[in-house]
Amino acid sequence: MKRLPFLLLAGFMGTIAQAQTVHSPTNKLTLSFQLSPGGEPTYQLRFGAKPVLKPSRLGMLLQGQPALDKGLTIARVDSSQHDDTWQPVWGEVKQIRNRYKELAVTLQQPTSNGRRVVVRFRLYDDGLGFRYEFPQQPGLSYFVVQQELTEFNLPANHKAFWIPGDYDSNEYTYTTSRLSEVNSAPIEPIQLKSDPKRVQTPLMLKSDDGLYVNLHEAALVNYPALMLDVDTQAFGLRSHLVPSATGAAAYLQAPEHTPWRTVVVSDKAPEVLASKLILNLNEPTAFAATDWIKPQKFVGVWWEMHVNKASWNYADTSNIKLAGTDWSKLRPNGHHGANTQNVKRYIDFAAKHGLQSVLVEGWNVGWEDWAGNWKEEVFDFVTPYPDFNVPELQQYAASKGVKLMMHHETSSAVTNYERRQDAAYRFMKQYGYDAVKTGYVGRIIPRGEHHDGQWMVNHYNRTAQKTGENQIMVDMHESVRPTGLHRTYPNWLASEAARGNEFNAWSTGNPPEHETILPFTRLMGGPMDYTPGIFQIKLEGWNPQRNQGKQVHTTLAKQLALYVTLYSPVQMAADLPEAYEQHLDAFQFIKDVAVDWDDTRILLAEPGDYLTTARKAKGTEEWYLGSITDEQARTQTVKLDFLTPGTTYEATIYADGQGASWDKNPMAYRIRKQKVTSKTTLKLQLAAGGGAAVSIKPVGK
Repeated sequence: MKRLPFLLLAGFMGTIAQAQTVHSPTNKLTLSFQLSPGGEPTYQLRFGAKPVLKPSRLGMLLQGQPALDKGLTIARVDSSQHDDTWQPVWGEVKQIRNRYKELAVTLQQPTSNGRRVVVRFRLYDDGLGFRYEFPQQPGLSYFVVQQELTEFNLPANHKAFWIPGDYDSNEYTYTTSRLSEVNSAPIEPIQLKSDPKRVQTPLMLKSDDGLYVNLHEAALVNYPALMLDVDTQAFGLRSHLVPSATGAAAYLQAPEHTPWRTVVVSDKAPEVLASKLILNLNEPTAFAATDWIKPQKFVGVWWEMHVNKASWNYADTSNIKLAGTDWSKLRPNGHHGANTQNVKRYIDFAAKHGLQSVLVEGWNVGWEDWAGNWKEEVFDFVTPYPDFNVPELQQYAASKGVKLMMHHETSSAVTNYERRQDAAYRFMKQYGYDAVKTGYVGRIIPRGEHHDGQWMVNHYNRTAQKTGENQIMVDMHESVRPTGLHRTYPNWLASEAARGNEFNAWSTGNPPEHETILPFTRLMGGPMDYTPGIFQIKLEGWNPQRNQGKQVHTTLAKQLALYVTLYSPVQMAADLPEAYEQHLDAFQFIKDVAVDWDDTRILLAEPGDYLTTARKAKGTEEWYLGSITDEQARTQTVKLDFLTPGTTYEATIYADGQGASWDKNPMAYRIRKQKVTSKTTLKLQLAAGGGAAVSIKPVGK
């Protein structure tokens, strides 16, 4: 590791030059910082000769105190450079280089008891990270952030890929428009009707002169999530922090710092997806031992509820009270999915096909009136329904070499969950569960708090810490969108935090372009549990009356490709066993594809249009490739020059069949094999809404 100071100026409050300039390690990017004549801090960013951000203001609006946004002087400037390499516990690559130049500017406000704030910039070749730091000081001990005044002023009316700035949900399809056209008024937010010109991060932008710019944040700890208010005339973006129940944004105590604000930029779309800037800005793992953390594939009692073949609830009743109900006396509805015999069927399937785990939703009491009532005592996380035998299933799964995955839906009664977490995790350990999927559907309790506010951000992080201390892996649904904290908490395998595959079962569905946008937006901060692998694309076969006209908006081959293009160390084979048993030739790809990688190559990419990704499986010479498109059919020409020269491989290509399309003929596929080398070029024919998946294995190994 190298960390070399190359500039240190201190103690000259009024005499340090106002403008500071830093170049990235190979001079791709240039950062400039300066104070205006009124003492207002501003920064700007250039990519070569192209402006990325015009002069943009920085500052903090505090409650009951003067704002930290003007009347500031430079008290100190520290600069350094850093270069080291680290290995993630799991990930898309075996090792990550962390190379940047740093500029830390200490600002002082002489008119307000000399209060100080440090703005720390880290400039990489692929982008910029910066944050505010509040040293311990007499004039600023306990303080309340009302709003952050950070700006990202863009030089032009860029194309944007955005979802509304909803405080409680990320589950939207993306709108592609010019910044001047951002207006979410026609979109009905799931939880909160937010400002129509407010968008969420990660926000993906593309300039007319070929720059790709991604705005997000890293290491979201003890602070609310960042939204962006769009100036549709000047093309400026201004930070907006999700409020707490009191209306303020964050309650802090110095010394403290904000999350990093991130700007990833390149003139090549694949380089945006390859960026590890957000991970690099997070702290190393908090755990001494990590060998218990296992990337994995799983099946589960889940999709059958979404397609109306089974139910989460055991009885068809309502007005249930958790305390005092005799669950054995409820009249079973006859289609409860989480029953012992049905779960054994999934365990058998997982064991037969080498899948590590089985998720079971609806196993525990309370599902009869769990949603929509804003009720606190919903679940206790330890009491099974009468038809779910915990000890028997533990023994049965163990005999088959399969793990059961726990499910903790909270119904957003988070105070209830926090009171019961210790008992719930003891229950898990007692019965052999080492992974849990949590859920936060509905309005938050404590009432008035939001999914993306400071209180809930702290809850998600506490849950990652607490599960880690119990050597439990966690997959969070309906949580705040990730910001790279899986580096610090590698047991936090994935989150949902976006519109997943389930929406294809009970809504208008996800448009074919959706999965081509997600890697440039939601997945910039971390893995997503998208639940791919649906083979029965037309859903009427499961329940003709309730699923009339419903279908997944991809081809079957694209569902396979998603295992490569949508990265996650925990991947669900989301369909029912009987759907896979009808297409075992295609299911072979799901069995083969890895979930942990030594190398990743983004071969072709354009947000909203197409994506082709190749990954090298951990500890092997096998490669897996996924290629997907939007509603347009495409031919993708893929060079295999990433393969080891001189080695012959067998490629198994799972492609869209003759006449395939996502809407008219989604289940047509064909499988072919061919010998390939590093000199081979594949031509992949992608149907409308389609894709291709390729396994590439060395011959004779």
